[in-house]
Amino acid sequence: MTKTFIISAMLLIGIGALAFSQEAAKETAIASVAIDQPAPDFALKDVNGKEHKLSDYKGKYVVLEWVNYDCPFVKKHYSSGNMQGLQSGFTKKDAVWLSICSSAPGKQGHFPTADLKKRMETEKSTPSAYLIDESGSVGKLYGAKTTPHMFVIDQKGVLRYAGAIDDTPSTKASDIASSTNYVSSALDALIAGKPVGTKSSTPYGCSVKY
Repeated sequence: MTKTFIISAMLLIGIGALAFSQEAAKETAIASVAIDQPAPDFALKDVNGKEHKLSDYKGKYVVLEWVNYDCPFVKKHYSSGNMQGLQSGFTKKDAVWLSICSSAPGKQGHFPTADLKKRMETEKSTPSAYLIDESGSVGKLYGAKTTPHMFVIDQKGVLRYAGAIDDTPSTKASDIASSTNYVSSALDALIAGKPVGTKSSTPYGCSVKY
């Protein structure tokens, strides 16, 4: 009886350990991006239902911006016009700016399509496209943790920057002027044919609402 119990317990522990290791491996495999390595391809539909593939934009600089308009850290950059200025400034330089929302339905930052279009107008958002990632698959693929969380990809499809938008993790718009903007610094360097100075940083903001 005791022997049978011990064997059963060991089997249960073994199964549990296997399940845990498989889950851990799955979690490890979720974020598959690395600086100076090819950015993983993906396909998402925009607010108008048009599909966009990252690989479609090879030959251009691409910015990925994880967004949630109701996050105070995101509001900091939109209420001040900082994010819109970056969007319009770099798209005029032939870069592609993709805003991505990985909020799940029913969670903060997710909007029905009609409401989202109105919200984009209210925010005066000017990305090349606003992509909807309801399943969170692309957010998890890139390991997007916060809104905002920024990624800069070069013309060859290689990831050159990942992390925070700047070096001041606050919700105060008044802090923007004295901050170092990592995204604009990375893009300016790439466009000038120079190496990116700061290649990564710790992102700050609200958690992505998967």
